[in-house]
Amino acid sequence: SFYEELVSHGILEPLTAPVEGMVVREGSRNYVAPQGISSVVKYYLKQSGADVSYGQHVTHISLRDGRWEVSRRAGPPEQFDVVILTMPVPQILQLQGDIVNLINESQKQQLESVSYSSRYALGLFYEAGTGIAVPWAAQYITDNPCIRFISIDNKKRNIESPEVGPSVVVHTTVTFGSEHLDSDPAEVQQVILSHLQRIVPSLPKPSSIKCQRWRYSQVTRAVPNCPGQMILHTQPLLICGGDGFTRSNFDGCIESAMSLAEAVKPHL
Repeated sequence: SFYEELVSHGILEPLTAPVEGMVVREGSRNYVAPQGISSVVKYYLKQSGADVSYGQHVTHISLRDGRWEVSRRAGPPEQFDVVILTMPVPQILQLQGDIVNLINESQKQQLESVSYSSRYALGLFYEAGTGIAVPWAAQYITDNPCIRFISIDNKKRNIESPEVGPSVVVHTTVTFGSEHLDSDPAEVQQVILSHLQRIVPSLPKPSSIKCQRWRYSQVTRAVPNCPGQMILHTQPLLICGGDGFTRSNFDGCIESAMSLAEAVKPHL
């Protein structure tokens, strides 16, 4: 039903563009978000009617008079009746305040067992009208120590237009990502570009480039038994969830969200 709703609103479309080297599991279906994956999040936030504050870096969570006091890097602390944490699990464990003592030893062990792959993503952006002469929309690379995936992004999303410049997205291998996690991004960018040049020598010079370090890319080991969520404190409710409690695909995110919703309902 989630897929049907998102497809009916044009947020998702079935993937029709040619992707070379993709492993297709039997019975699975692949979709693409024409306006980017953030459009899925924006759709649900709009549906919720929630008042959203972006760019808030939470540092401390503490109990104050039966409510949660949440402190952030900039601005005064705020109080809440319920707190739901869905950031990567290592970032939950980095939070300070009463939360440190509220996570029991068993939960701490489960949370510490979660692991993520790390990688770099490189975006190459071109002026409108630039031609990129390759027969595929995306390609998985199996024989390169640096690059795992290349996508002609507008082609993959099926939104090619003469008014909008094409963009190319490159993902590195997990091994390369972990080996260069603390390297200078500018140097990493040059290494990725040199490998890309060898794989796709016909690629034109971009008008701009963005290199993104992705420390928590995909969950490689989730919380044992994939419960979808974990209650750290009941009254007031402090609960965590996200793909670290299921798996890193859209189905995994929905499973965790449904599990979180069921656990939060009695507290509303």
